[in-house]
Amino acid sequence: MIRAGTLISLLFCIAGNPPVEKFLAAVYEHAVILPEDTGTPVSPQEALDLMNKNMDILEKAVQTAAKQDAHLIVTPEDGIYGWRFTRKAILPYLEDIPDPSVNWIPCTDPKRFGRAPVQTRLSCMARKNSIYVVANIGDKKLCDATDVGCPDDGQYNYNTAVVYDSDGKLVARYHKYNLFLGEVQFNVPSKPELVTFDTPFGKFGIFICFDLLFYDPAVALVVQHNVDTVLFPTAWMNLLPHLTAIEFHSAWAMGMGVNLLSANTHNTSMRMTGSGIFSPNEVGPYYYNMNTEEGHLLISVLQSKPRNSLSNFPISWNQYASHIRNHPSGNNVFNGYLFDDLYAFTEITDLQGRYTICQNHLCCHLEYRIAGEDRDEVYVLGVFDGLHVVEGVYYLQVCTLLKCQSMDISSCGESVETASTRFESFSLSGNFSTSFVFPEVLLTNVDLARGMFQVINDGRLISKGDISQYPLLSATLFGRWYEKDPPRK
Repeated sequence: MIRAGTLISLLFCIAGNPPVEKFLAAVYEHAVILPEDTGTPVSPQEALDLMNKNMDILEKAVQTAAKQDAHLIVTPEDGIYGWRFTRKAILPYLEDIPDPSVNWIPCTDPKRFGRAPVQTRLSCMARKNSIYVVANIGDKKLCDATDVGCPDDGQYNYNTAVVYDSDGKLVARYHKYNLFLGEVQFNVPSKPELVTFDTPFGKFGIFICFDLLFYDPAVALVVQHNVDTVLFPTAWMNLLPHLTAIEFHSAWAMGMGVNLLSANTHNTSMRMTGSGIFSPNEVGPYYYNMNTEEGHLLISVLQSKPRNSLSNFPISWNQYASHIRNHPSGNNVFNGYLFDDLYAFTEITDLQGRYTICQNHLCCHLEYRIAGEDRDEVYVLGVFDGLHVVEGVYYLQVCTLLKCQSMDISSCGESVETASTRFESFSLSGNFSTSFVFPEVLLTNVDLARGMFQVINDGRLISKGDISQYPLLSATLFGRWYEKDPPRK
């Protein structure tokens, strides 16, 4: 006989959870406790002791977020065991993580798939606090000689993101596809995994760190699977002027029209900081702090269906630039390197004006007005249309207005964190060959220009509001021409 309460529960499960228009999201930037820098493997217990120290901290962040009614929390890549691993040294930190189709709650059935103390603890964090928990751990999968790609040590090791729902059930598992330099302890999956799962507050996708710069799986999740929100554990090393975490991650969310929950590792010695809860129609909240070694929790409300509020999406990134006559290129045109890419630059010499500069297929156009008359800083308009080959190989189309490091134009393209020049207005555009362009505006002291710019549906990045009150570091249209990426080896 079915009791009334049970019947109601069954009907609720059949109907599914009713969708909600908004949800409360959290990300935690974690200052990871690192292992000893040695190639010698520690014992399984020593590995677990280190991971528990990190999970003690993460659990406090989960509890704090849950007390504030957050529905979900994202923690960083490498947030449980750090890095500094050889292939042998990572072994005691790995667990066998099953496919989520097995319908498993580790917290209530911890031994079902063998030894799994880390998975069990993460599951219990989620279950006890009634919150979705996203974490990064290591997965191992045994193989044998019949598998052509089987490593010599007989197993695949994967950099893995996992998601546990508010009951502690494993609902997503993703193996990182685009490994960064130095991740020698891990293997690349045979093909990119497009991992999604549905919740009452939208459709979610997940990938890890360096994946963000490539079509697979990052763009494919949005284009092919129409996810609303992307979960993004990362250990991102900041690189000015275009690839600081908060700068590029917020721009990616805006360019793709989705929410991005970016949880970064915090380690200032490796330039790792910068987390945020980003949506396509506004910037922030975010955290960037190179002056502390402490972690930080962010919580914010997001729309479950962010595209519903976008009136100008998708954007035609080459429309405006393709229909204007070229402005003068200026008297001082020169080449310079930015992140080892050879840009063409033209110096901005007047307090107001219009400039054009071109390279290969791409012409960039700038209209601007500088506030005030005294200026002891050099700004340039730059263009790059080519294959980037350092720390990854991918094709870029970039238009950028940026401050040079010094009055010497040879410093243009070098990292710089502060500025004093204020712009009353600017409009930046380019005749891009790609529809994947990410708009960035960065202020002095590596601060985001919240509410101070917008993208017009004809492809112009324009200033607005009180931008003139804040010195500008850079304004950039960062394009990725994925079709011109070379084949993967």
